[in-house]
Amino acid sequence: MTTRDRSRAALIVLLAAAALLALGLVWGPGSAAAASESPTPTVDGGSASPAASPAAVAPSPAAGTVVYKVGWLAEPDNLNPFIGYLWPSFEVWDLAYEPLVGYDYGTLTPTKGDQATGLATDWSVTPDGKTWTFTIRQNSTWSDGVPVTARDVAFTYNYIIKNQLSNFTSYTQYIAKAVAVDDATVRFECSQPKANMLSHWVPILPEHIWSKISGKDAAAAYANKPPFVGSGPFKCVTWKNNSYVEMVARKDYWRGAPKTDEILFEYYTNADTMVQDLKSGNIDGCSGLLSAQFRQLTDQPGIEARTVRTNGFDELGFNCYAGTSRGNPVLRDAKFRQALNWAVDKDRICAIVYGGHAEPATTVITAAYYKDPDWHWEPPAAQKYAFDLAKAGQALDAAGYPLKNGVRVDKQGKPITLRLAARSESMNSQSAAKLLAGWFEQIGLKITLQTMDDGALSDAMYAKVGGKLSPDYDMFLWGWYSDLDPDAILSDFTTAQIGGWSDCAWSDAEYDKLYDEQAHTLDPVARKALIDKMQQIIYEQSPYIVLAYSNDLEAYNTAKWQGYSQSPAEIGNTLFPPYGNAGSENFMLIAPKTAAATSAGGGSRVGLWVAVAVAVVVVVLIVLLVVRRRRPRMMEE
Repeated sequence: MTTRDRSRAALIVLLAAAALLALGLVWGPGSAAAASESPTPTVDGGSASPAASPAAVAPSPAAGTVVYKVGWLAEPDNLNPFIGYLWPSFEVWDLAYEPLVGYDYGTLTPTKGDQATGLATDWSVTPDGKTWTFTIRQNSTWSDGVPVTARDVAFTYNYIIKNQLSNFTSYTQYIAKAVAVDDATVRFECSQPKANMLSHWVPILPEHIWSKISGKDAAAAYANKPPFVGSGPFKCVTWKNNSYVEMVARKDYWRGAPKTDEILFEYYTNADTMVQDLKSGNIDGCSGLLSAQFRQLTDQPGIEARTVRTNGFDELGFNCYAGTSRGNPVLRDAKFRQALNWAVDKDRICAIVYGGHAEPATTVITAAYYKDPDWHWEPPAAQKYAFDLAKAGQALDAAGYPLKNGVRVDKQGKPITLRLAARSESMNSQSAAKLLAGWFEQIGLKITLQTMDDGALSDAMYAKVGGKLSPDYDMFLWGWYSDLDPDAILSDFTTAQIGGWSDCAWSDAEYDKLYDEQAHTLDPVARKALIDKMQQIIYEQSPYIVLAYSNDLEAYNTAKWQGYSQSPAEIGNTLFPPYGNAGSENFMLIAPKTAAATSAGGGSRVGLWVAVAVAVVVVVLIVLLVVRRRRPRMMEE
């Protein structure tokens, strides 16, 4: 009897499983492969298997919800625009907030009139370049239903200026005040002409929310936890640290509702896992790939993999702080930093670390990116550093750092030991660190390699003792994305940004003077001459050794989704364009390829639930049939 009962229980399970498998509702060993062979849009919020999932599982959305799922290897550090600094934070703000001036997605030029994509529909400037007047659209609302007005614009800029909120003070430079003339008009009164007035990004914030938050809290304590109020096409409703960010489309957005209902950004700690999830259909797109993973996807059916030239660079940075610093003092010596340039093989870094998806870099303004004018300055051959270990050693000798018993010593005769920090979030920086450490050790320096997460490295950069800045690092590897206008990246090297955006804490009086001059020079030819001089100073003084103009490696599913576009057109990013409202445009355009495909994938999850209901009925009938047969036998026995 016992054996028979167990056999019958197994039969029940097998019959139920057969019914479910027939309806495609039970995942077996071949399910991932099947998903890869017959991809359908991610519309049901389903997650990967435990072995192939991101840090945590996001919740399943409501029936009928169309979700586009993106994998990333970084995540927001803070959703308060005045505190956060990592690019995923900016991605969330791009989707949730609107700028004053919008940009054309393809050309990145400011838009006005019927083509306006920002809050301003028109603007004018006085002949002296000091007074700007903007007309604000009247059909934009905050996500809580309150109308967006010129008063919100004036409040945001004045709030930044009054409280010296350093994330955006370079953008508000020369703006004395913003005045809301009426609900549809805002006037900016400037102390000097402002060269970047139409090409900077400040997220416009709701006055009725942020006016209740003190400037002190905005700069340090206020978390801006979701769901928060914004005027952009998506609302951030959930952020689970080390897990996911959930953005919900606003159906009442003035430009029309996005073509997806939600975006789910899923955090991965492992790029290989992320790529496997893209292949299996558990996510729909991803960025931050390494060259090896990129190669896996180049011939993958239904997936487009792109190498994208970006407006940015990766660098080796030095602790140059002249105040109370816990960094090695040799790094304050420009001659020491200059010597290290000769010990860096940028060609090899680009070939080995980036797999060829990068070009050797020279200055902090990307080469061959800007047009009319090209703001990049290229060092003449006579001034250009090259890889020459012998010359590096000679330069250190000449600067007063000789070799003693094979070890490089400082001017007090002490062996020089330098800490080199790579980022745990970046395999590229870890690979580059090993190469750099090897070259530096060949010229007699002792290098201690460290791997630090972004938060720990930032804490070291902005560490304080007794309330005063006291950076606690020597060298680091990181990178920057730049802006539509070169002013922003140039501002990061000013004395005013020490303790703010400046991570090297370098200061140079001539550079500061040139920065101020270029910022109010409206003639582009004259302004370029000033910016060229600034790049030359950075190149010679070397607070950074700019290593590479590296590409973004991204991939996304084209079998299930359509509407992808690049910013700037054809050559730029698809998933994460870096500029204000241009960063949100692509997620407004992406849509399931066909209604049939959406339905097949559960796009209207009604079909899925009908199938589930049918399966449940089948299972119940089987169970009832077996139980009815079993009960008499059990009673007989």
